[in-house]
Amino acid sequence: MLLSKLEHFLGVTIKAIILAGGLGTRISEETIDKPKPMVLLGNKPIVWHVMSIYATQGVTDFVIAGGYKIEVIQEWVKTLRSTWNIEVLDTGPNSQTGSRIVQSLNYIGRQRAFITYGDGLGNVNIDKLLDFHLSKLLPLTITAVRPPARFGVLESMNGVVTHFGEKNQVDAGWINGGFFVAEPEIADLQVSESTTFESELIPKLVSEGNVSAFYHDGFWQPMDTLREKNILAEIATKDEPDWLGF
Repeated sequence: MLLSKLEHFLGVTIKAIILAGGLGTRISEETIDKPKPMVLLGNKPIVWHVMSIYATQGVTDFVIAGGYKIEVIQEWVKTLRSTWNIEVLDTGPNSQTGSRIVQSLNYIGRQRAFITYGDGLGNVNIDKLLDFHLSKLLPLTITAVRPPARFGVLESMNGVVTHFGEKNQVDAGWINGGFFVAEPEIADLQVSESTTFESELIPKLVSEGNVSAFYHDGFWQPMDTLREKNILAEIATKDEPDWLGF
């Protein structure tokens, strides 16, 4: 990652903030005793796989914004043998994503940062994402992705089913894929503990013309349900999981 190496040479290393404080209620089978980003895919928690996406491309400085059962993350980081630089920040058990992000940006000294969720994986080219962000230089860049097909599509005529099968992912439109680049001024946004990034801060920034969209056509898969966790766990057994095929 040439740009990252240059910035490191100049003494400005871009950190990646990983949001890892939510309750994970939609996958409660796995999150009774641990936060969602600590759910295992094989023998590694999903947050490790998220960080691997960045580390494989040269970004190895991380701030994990924790909350719910943060002690599980803290203990895991203590035992992790890695060359990565990982800090765990307690952003509060009840904080929403907007609050966690502002706290994290202030914690790292109000620098440009990558931000992503601790429960979604994609082979996003971080170098291209950053280059795109710098070409627009708006306060926030969102990575737009195609949502994975979750339901079969049914077509009928006169009450008779004429087609039943998987929904075409290309027809599903674009959604927030959770790989962001944020400028320091995002930390100036007014937030409370209950402020959400997705439904409050991003719409505000969009209304001001301050958000750019980087389109990613490759692999992307969230882990919102046990079914999706099992899909990712199967992919994790590959020598090179899909989210590392840049």
